[in-house]
Amino acid sequence: MTTAGTEDVEMKELPAPAAASSNFAAASSPPSVLQNLNEIASLIESGAYAREVRRIARAIRLTMALRRKLKTSVVSAFLNFVLTPGSEPHARLSSYLPKENDHEMEIDTATSVVQAPMKHSLPELEIYSHLLVLIFLIDQKRYREAKACSSASIARLKNVNRRTVDVLASSLYFYYSLSYEQTGDLAEIRGNLLALHQIATLRHDELGQETLLNLLLRNYLHYNLYDQAEKLRSKAPRFEAHSNQQFCRYLFYVGKIRTIQLEYTDAKESLHQAARKAPVAALGFRIQCTKWAVIVRLLLGEIPERTVFMQKGMEKALRPYFELTNAVRIGDLELFKSVAEKFSATFSMDRTQNLIVRLRHNVIRTGLRNISISYSRISLADIAKKLRLDSENPVADAESIVSKAIRDGAIDAAIDHKNGWMVSKETGDIYSTNEPQMAFNSRIAFCLNMHNEAVRALRFPPNSHKEKESAEKRRERQQQEQELAKHIAEEDDDEF
Repeated sequence: MTTAGTEDVEMKELPAPAAASSNFAAASSPPSVLQNLNEIASLIESGAYAREVRRIARAIRLTMALRRKLKTSVVSAFLNFVLTPGSEPHARLSSYLPKENDHEMEIDTATSVVQAPMKHSLPELEIYSHLLVLIFLIDQKRYREAKACSSASIARLKNVNRRTVDVLASSLYFYYSLSYEQTGDLAEIRGNLLALHQIATLRHDELGQETLLNLLLRNYLHYNLYDQAEKLRSKAPRFEAHSNQQFCRYLFYVGKIRTIQLEYTDAKESLHQAARKAPVAALGFRIQCTKWAVIVRLLLGEIPERTVFMQKGMEKALRPYFELTNAVRIGDLELFKSVAEKFSATFSMDRTQNLIVRLRHNVIRTGLRNISISYSRISLADIAKKLRLDSENPVADAESIVSKAIRDGAIDAAIDHKNGWMVSKETGDIYSTNEPQMAFNSRIAFCLNMHNEAVRALRFPPNSHKEKESAEKRRERQQQEQELAKHIAEEDDDEF
């Protein structure tokens, strides 16, 4: 009896490990791209019904992680799942997709799972479908189709006024501008962007306002319309920085505008702040910020530290600016000219060529400062030789350069016009001047600004400024929440 019983038990337990291993294999297999997109659609649907914007923002982040894995068949299957087949949005979006290969169809049909389409098509899901198709077309470098798709998406978006669509709309605005920029038709949409910015302002879409303001600034700066960009920036609503990425772009554009307008101090602060706030993964953006910040510091008469050019992943891109900084630091005009000619293509691509032309005066001033430190008295003819001035009357040019440097306070010297000398004065104690006070003042202002930004970025619960609830009201509220949770649990048990 005992052996029979044990044999029966053993016979019943034998197939269990095989079933467990098969379940483990099924659980360990990763979901397909289509399944991930369907989960994102469910997340957007729940966020739309609950009016939770954070869920929709999370859905966009998940989409960006999948964009490199998208294929025509996957996007088409997702459109069949989200939109009603045969409807006008479904037919329009399907027409933009390229024809799929037979090999790709075999792979995807073997791995995909047939699912029933959603019963209700929400505006959020329709706008997300437009965004997904637009991202896919841009990644496939089909910019003509992307232009048509983005224009149709913006036309549909104008008729939707829901706060849960704002996050999707901001991404759609960005790719709308990018598709036209890639085809060289960025000026065509400037009026449309201004109209969209006005609509976003009237609808109190703050994230859309920030995104569209940055796109308009980029549009103006692309065509070197700096005065119009500054007028727009000054008259636009205050930038509240609801998105860190948009705030970084805004600071970068403001830094470029300030640089062109000769406001180097404000430009330096904006560019440094943009580079600090930028994500670590945004390497290209941080390189551009560093390039402009280096030029601005050189125009201010400062010499950037060597560590600025040795940042990880930036050494090769910043090499021309490192050699340019070395020429300015030495004060060698010939070396400066050779570096400017050697990397003229790079400077033109970065749109810093005009700023480098301004640096010629700084190179001369730096060389003059080195001369004034080395010599207590030197003739103007020798100054012209050391600065390598190649004009018709180098002595007269040297005299005017020295006079302007003395007037601006760059050097502490005097000109003996009778003998044609420059007489340098003895350098006094720097702590008897205002330079230490100015250095401390700038550091304190930086710390106060960082503190104010940290306080501004804090998130407080709604109605926290109102009177706090009493102990009795809190007990009643907790009791009601417990009863509601118990009631929901009982309903779940009944359904199960």
